[in-house]
Amino acid sequence: MAGTHRYSTTVEWTGNTGEGTRTYKSYERAHVISVTGKPPIPGSSDPAFRGDPKRYNPEDLLVASLSTCHMLWFLHLAAMAKVVVVAYVDRASGTMIEEASGAGRFTDVVLAPEVTIEGPIDQARIDALHHEAHAHCFIANSVNFPVRCEGRVRRAGTD
Repeated sequence: MAGTHRYSTTVEWTGNTGEGTRTYKSYERAHVISVTGKPPIPGSSDPAFRGDPKRYNPEDLLVASLSTCHMLWFLHLAAMAKVVVVAYVDRASGTMIEEASGAGRFTDVVLAPEVTIEGPIDQARIDALHHEAHAHCFIANSVNFPVRCEGRVRRAGTD
């Protein structure tokens, strides 16, 4: 379905401890990410930047967005290719560098999906599906750093 799609979120800062941003240490980085009709996501900054380690930070969510976009495309393409996927787990990781000025950027994200399929394993076919999923991923096509896929495949019923 070609066309333009729009997405709306609300981000509300909830970390005012009574002093606002009077000083760097006077406020919490807590916030809530909301999308109409969906559960809220508790957010914060990375603990390295005075954030709450129990809440999601923007860096977590960026890596998760790349991972889930790839997974959803891979599953779609596998279904179309009659490859029966019965399990999919991705332990993705990203690397971000911080400059002395405090600015920073991601240098790469590595997707590490382990795909479990029924039937014989055709590694070349699975690799091609990952390659095509990457080419279609809206999020990967929107970032300015490399996103690599280091996938593994296993046959259902084997350890």
